[in-house]
Amino acid sequence: MLKASNLRADIFRLLDKVIETGHPLEIERKGQILQIIPKESASKLSKLAKHDCILCNPEELIHMDWEKEWKHDIP
Repeated sequence: MLKASNLRADIFRLLDKVIETGHPLEIERKGQILQIIPKESASKLSKLAKHDCILCNPEELIHMDWEKEWKHDIP
């Protein structure tokens, strides 16, 4: 929760954070608590980090020669 004067000082960054996270922002003004909330919450899937993936037929992975991928430094 922050004071209204702090909201004024950094409003655009705080609004962007609400959009990015989907979490409401609470502001105290004259003893009252106000909230800024996104009308539609952000999708959980949109927050996932992108990762490399293998695009192929799963059968190709089973029958693939993995010899060059193995590390032979095990005693």
